[in-house]
Amino acid sequence: MDALPPLRLPPLPDAPQRLAALEARAAWELEVLAYPAKPWVRPVTRAAGHVHDVVVVGAGQHGIATAFALRRAAIADVVVLEEASPGEAGIWRRFARMRTLRTPKHVTGPELGFPSLSVRAWFEARHGEAGWAALGKLPREDWHDYLLWLEAQLGLGVRHGWRVTGIAPLDAQVIALQAEQEDGARRRILARHVVLATGMDGTGAWTAPEAITRALPREAWAHTTEAIDFARLSGRRVVVVGAGASAFDNAAMALEAGAARVEMLVRRAELPRVNPNRWMERTGFLNHFADLPDAQKWRFMRDLFARSQSPPQESWDRCAAHPGFAVHAGAPVEAVAMQDAAIAIATPRGRFDADFLILGTGLVVDLARRPELAAVAAEAALWRDRFAPPPGDEDAVLGGFPYLTPGLAFTERVPGRAPWLSRLRCCGFGAMVSVASSAGISMLRPTVERMAGDIVRDVFLEQAEDDLASLRAYDERELVSTRLASDGGSA
Repeated sequence: MDALPPLRLPPLPDAPQRLAALEARAAWELEVLAYPAKPWVRPVTRAAGHVHDVVVVGAGQHGIATAFALRRAAIADVVVLEEASPGEAGIWRRFARMRTLRTPKHVTGPELGFPSLSVRAWFEARHGEAGWAALGKLPREDWHDYLLWLEAQLGLGVRHGWRVTGIAPLDAQVIALQAEQEDGARRRILARHVVLATGMDGTGAWTAPEAITRALPREAWAHTTEAIDFARLSGRRVVVVGAGASAFDNAAMALEAGAARVEMLVRRAELPRVNPNRWMERTGFLNHFADLPDAQKWRFMRDLFARSQSPPQESWDRCAAHPGFAVHAGAPVEAVAMQDAAIAIATPRGRFDADFLILGTGLVVDLARRPELAAVAAEAALWRDRFAPPPGDEDAVLGGFPYLTPGLAFTERVPGRAPWLSRLRCCGFGAMVSVASSAGISMLRPTVERMAGDIVRDVFLEQAEDDLASLRAYDERELVSTRLASDGGSA
């Protein structure tokens, strides 16, 4: 349904042997850098069941990297829960419809600094050094396959097919997660710390304007994140609402499927031409935005959100190559209605008629939109609870983001009422205002390393008194012989 033209390079004839050699090298690197590797985390027990050190919800790029970072810190009892079944397509094969990633190929992240685990090393093993040198941006399906390879190399033991339906405290030190499988099987899983690595919409929902959804039958429209039978759009008129990268990718899919015409309605007076994400790819910003005072974070985010983001040149070119494509700026949707089996769309630029509507209308950050976060939404502080911007700098959207610590942990709206929230962390788009993490690849490594370091610190501080007692009782002798040559023995 969503198949793209075949743009991927075929593997080299000896790719299996090259990959095997790479995997051996990666295992060697992990062994060489496995210091310190001594078990150090003291177990927490409850009559209610086994308490895991950390549960990571989501096995996408951030979930894999987070589990890897924690294991590297010798936190062994890390469980990764993934809603998708084994082999089920992730977002990169479901609703990501770009031909290539939007980030430059040199951006690193989930390998956490291990060269042999990098996407470049994997790609060169499959396609050769010349293939990498000739590559512009990485095909999205290659990124999908690379993540599967990385997960397998790290041996994370992801538990597939488990959807988390509830997160609430068991007590002040333990969080209880309710999880269920598609067949109805349910389980309660306990953890000292929980990480939400649930992607862009993990703290909210993809949005479709009610003025549109109420006026049209469900079969007349789809969001860019939904399954779309593009083949059925052949010969039809399509209108895309929105001008983000995903909107362009979906417009291109419709055009390539033979749509008679695709028109894009843009709310802004001009199409953005600058991508501020490229500016953000700076070591200082990515690693230390979280350390800024709130007032400065707010100013940065006000500017970033106001700028919006341009579509990649590749996405524009993909659409512009079709004579049936048109972009209409300054054309927000004012009203829609069904007229004579067609969709009539009223805008300041006039009326547009369509047979099918695609909504690239983004997402909203709203904890209350996530049923599994009901207990979190009732207690977690939002930015509007903690920060009052200067007059003229108010922003309702930014104010609705969760107010997270520099270590990406939720905070209490009312101090002392929900201390368990400090054990719950979020690395999705909901973390953007607090730590500049958007669930994207560019911010992945700084986000994961900061968050994992915060968990390691908290675990250590919590057991420090027991560790002190352990130190005082420590009696593993390193000096086992004190004989001297003058004693008559050998030196």
